[in-house]
Amino acid sequence: MNSRIVLFTLLFFCVIFQGNTVAEISSTDPLEKTIPQAIKPESKAQTWTCSMHPHIKMPKPGKCPICGMDLIPVSDTSGQGAGPREYSMSESAKKLAEIVTEPVVRKYVDAKIRMVGKVDYDETRVGYITAWIPGRLDKLYVDYTGVPVQKGDHMVYLYSPELLAAQEELLQAVKSARRSGGGKNKYVANMAYNTLRSAREKLRLWGLTPEQIKDIEKRSKPSDHLTIYAPMSGIVVHKAAFEGMYVETGTKIYTIADLSRLWIKLDAYESDLMWIRYGQKVEFTSEAYPGDIFRGRISFIDPVLNQKTRTVKVRVNVDNPEGKLKPGMFVRAEVHANVAEGGRVMDTELSGKWICPMHPDFLSSDPGKCDICGMTLRKTESLGYVKENAGEQAPLVVPVSAVLKTGTRAVVYVQVPGREQPTFEGREVVLGARAGDYYLIDSGLSEGERVVTNGNFKIDSALQILAKPSMMSPEGGVPMAGHSHHGGMSGAKEDSSAKVPELFKKQIFNLVQSYLKVQELLAKDDVDGAVEASKKMKGVLGAVDMKLLEDSLHDDWMKISGGLKEGINNQSESKKLQALRTAFVQVSENISEILDSFGFSGNSRLYLLSCPVAFGWKGASWIQEGKVTMNSYMGSAMPGCGKVVKEYRSMEN
Repeated sequence: MNSRIVLFTLLFFCVIFQGNTVAEISSTDPLEKTIPQAIKPESKAQTWTCSMHPHIKMPKPGKCPICGMDLIPVSDTSGQGAGPREYSMSESAKKLAEIVTEPVVRKYVDAKIRMVGKVDYDETRVGYITAWIPGRLDKLYVDYTGVPVQKGDHMVYLYSPELLAAQEELLQAVKSARRSGGGKNKYVANMAYNTLRSAREKLRLWGLTPEQIKDIEKRSKPSDHLTIYAPMSGIVVHKAAFEGMYVETGTKIYTIADLSRLWIKLDAYESDLMWIRYGQKVEFTSEAYPGDIFRGRISFIDPVLNQKTRTVKVRVNVDNPEGKLKPGMFVRAEVHANVAEGGRVMDTELSGKWICPMHPDFLSSDPGKCDICGMTLRKTESLGYVKENAGEQAPLVVPVSAVLKTGTRAVVYVQVPGREQPTFEGREVVLGARAGDYYLIDSGLSEGERVVTNGNFKIDSALQILAKPSMMSPEGGVPMAGHSHHGGMSGAKEDSSAKVPELFKKQIFNLVQSYLKVQELLAKDDVDGAVEASKKMKGVLGAVDMKLLEDSLHDDWMKISGGLKEGINNQSESKKLQALRTAFVQVSENISEILDSFGFSGNSRLYLLSCPVAFGWKGASWIQEGKVTMNSYMGSAMPGCGKVVKEYRSMEN
């Protein structure tokens, strides 16, 4: 019995021992280790969202159901560990978002200045035929305008009783000189000769040629008629008298213009004056001769600004040997300025040369006098040019696409070096002037840093989703749309807006209404309607009375309205939808600045919307009424692409 109890006890402990061993073995089973792996955060199903509508969450890639944009992956670690203005992403996410960076470089860039104007007469080549003595016009040999004449051609046959008396005096003086010429009294002979000389000079001053005076003396018979000859070659461009008409001394009869050389009078905007210099080459075209390029040099820059149009007249001398150009023709011109540091202009052709201040075509390598007018030559550097190879450093520049502008702020995204994952930092910069496809950088960037030139709007949208500082939300967090009367302006702007006269705000309201019409038609892909609305907007802008503004407000309006006028002109002259939308970008930026700076009257709200996919993912903004997106840049192709980033309220709201 005891032996059976001992055996049973041993068997029991063996079973317990084997159970523990099996438990230990099962705890090391690889299958069990795969269970925790399946529930690790990094192995969770990927979530996809829309950069414009972050509340959209999808389990797989595709299109946004609202705006049709490509969904982007959401990573739980996106932006984690980065600074307050930084955003990190994986290499695959970077490729998916098509992020492109370029280095900040120093180089000489080309500023292209576009101007419009008209062909005009060269004032130095315009002559007049006038009556030098009173009389009657018995014959006009040129009886209509447009007739070409040569120097010396007979033009007028004039009857004058005073001319008859003057010729009688001449003939008497001739007889007296002949009688006294052989006498011994030299005093009498000198007096007779002086009388003859005075009689001849009197007729010469009345317009008679030396040949006509000799003919009168030879015939010994006066004539009561005078033939007036053309003083120069050219075209009769104006006829101010008629046959049988009595004229007084100084009455204009004809105007003659030499059209072999003309002036081109161009309008240069105030903002472009920093690039324009005396002596620069100008290329221009005329609608009359498509494909033909005419060339000349700037010969004069008006020292006075037109306060109404905010433009300065720029004059160009141009040869017209074939007579293609006609006074009154409309032309489009371009000036190319090679920009050095500080926005100064460098011209290799004019560097180190001497130029005539009246004739820009006359250049010399040495000082001296102008062969045309005899004026002292001036050094080109004294006219605002930078001497080539004078140690001038190239300006620091970035592509225009790298800059996100809103109001007075400019933001670029810089790739942070030395990070495991691509990381981008938002940075405010101070911009210089725009030169072609580049912005000059005054401060905020260093040479060699890499800035985002494509996809920066996507990065900015991602920062907004994470409530970090971004272009539209400089302080981070959710943008407080409509917090102020003018879309979250600074206190200084609000104080400035409060000083804007109500009448001016009403005019701004009319301007914005004309803008909204263009915006609506572009959203409908209506080219003809948008062009016509742009022409009306041009008239509304012209009716804005800038005299209502004072001091800095007046200056602000001048700076903004010049660019707005240029954009509207480009809109109204566009014939294709894409060109219209490109011009609309500039117009929208200027309208946004106007609303920020001056406000508007009326009981309404306006919204600033942005679409990141416009213009090949460069992004663009526009203003509209209502929050329902009407995309002016994508139209029917993607009407729902757009996110409200700002709200404007009138003072009544």
